[in-house]
Amino acid sequence: MRRILLIEPSYRNKYPPLGLMKISAYHKMLGDKVVFCKGANLSLRKEKWDRIYITSLFTFYWNTTIKTIKYYLKSVNDSKNIFVGGPMATIMAEEILAQKGLEEITILRGLLNKPNMLDENEHIVDNMVPDYSIIDTATNNYLSYNYPVSDAFLIHSTRGCIRKCEFCAVPKIEPKFLRYADIKPNIKDVIKQFGDRRNLMIMDNNILASPDLEQIIQDIIDCGFGINNNDYKYIKDSKERTKKRYVDFNQGLDARLLYEHPEKMEFLSRVAVKPLRIAFDHADDEFVEIYTRCMWLAAENKIKDVSNYILFNFDDEPNDLYRRLEINALLNAQFENGGYCTRIWSFPMRFSPIYGEEAKGRKFLGKKWVRKQLRGIQCILNATHGVVGPKLAFFKKAFGENIDEFNKLIWMPEKYIIYRNENIQNGNADCWNNLFYQLDAKLLADFQRIIGDNVFVGKHSDNSIISKLLSHYTD
Repeated sequence: MRRILLIEPSYRNKYPPLGLMKISAYHKMLGDKVVFCKGANLSLRKEKWDRIYITSLFTFYWNTTIKTIKYYLKSVNDSKNIFVGGPMATIMAEEILAQKGLEEITILRGLLNKPNMLDENEHIVDNMVPDYSIIDTATNNYLSYNYPVSDAFLIHSTRGCIRKCEFCAVPKIEPKFLRYADIKPNIKDVIKQFGDRRNLMIMDNNILASPDLEQIIQDIIDCGFGINNNDYKYIKDSKERTKKRYVDFNQGLDARLLYEHPEKMEFLSRVAVKPLRIAFDHADDEFVEIYTRCMWLAAENKIKDVSNYILFNFDDEPNDLYRRLEINALLNAQFENGGYCTRIWSFPMRFSPIYGEEAKGRKFLGKKWVRKQLRGIQCILNATHGVVGPKLAFFKKAFGENIDEFNKLIWMPEKYIIYRNENIQNGNADCWNNLFYQLDAKLLADFQRIIGDNVFVGKHSDNSIISKLLSHYTD
């Protein structure tokens, strides 16, 4: 019997580590002892383990992940028994191995979807039924972290993606597109081993690319997640109770495929989807047309909750972000006025590279952005808790009545953005506004050049208006 330690770094994340859950199932099947912990644990570190598996997530968690690997490095007799996998490990394997002390660790690249990958046997780890027991804080004494999504089946009905988007790691992690995997046996086995789960998280990267989509939808319905058969029964206080259960296509849906094949939206409407996730990554006229049509398809098919990630700081500019958010806000107003039940919730998502030194944090600066603009967006999102709701008035208040007001807002001192009402009431915002509107085009360019790096201490100007403006950032 081997002693196996599974570690997820201490970053905050919504979903449990599915890869580690499958590795746990694999080792328990072989009779090994398995312990799972999130982050650093001194007592576990002091023990000796036959193997330690450490997962990774996004590349901007580089520092946290590397620190975690080094923390447990001496908890094995040979560093080759430290196995590191997951997205960051696959994408930046050579960079990890170049770190001092990590030259001999084992990197698991991509999926564990072949025999003989962990040991010399025919078992395929990626096909294992995930071990949900390791994420149960009631039974795992080493886990104090509660995953926001824990009462759900985590499954794949396809693998890979037909796209090759340059900002996406999927082509490297899952290079081959698998068009269909039957989810029913997996769900049945999870229920048998660990009990029923309320919701269904489909982790596919591009489910709409599958020619077998209608069969996948039928599988989902057969498992109890149809729009008309989604009751989840459970016991509380010795009484049977009922909740609605939901399907979440977590990685988002391809708007282009919905535009080209509108019948696929009707397929989706057959299941209890909440929310329907569709990315709004581009602001060019062609994609705006595609995206807008998809939103109307959702409304016409009575899908209530729509959520989208709005990528910024990539090849866009600030005006593009405002435009996309405004389109969603206006669509929401049209849906409400037209009696449709659909509402769109927007989540602006700042781009970070997945390769090179710039991937090791969140400091990447898009070529059409400056740091003060990015910080201004972050301040707005801090105030809105990262989400832009469906109300047009909410959007206008948060991001400005128009693009000109938006472009002024993101240059304001951050305390005036985050604590806007307070600084309107005490007159600080009006004072700053009055000075800002006195700047002609040349002075505005000078002012933005001075504070564009989001550093204010030690900055000065010979112009009296700019000098007074600067005082608002340091007082």
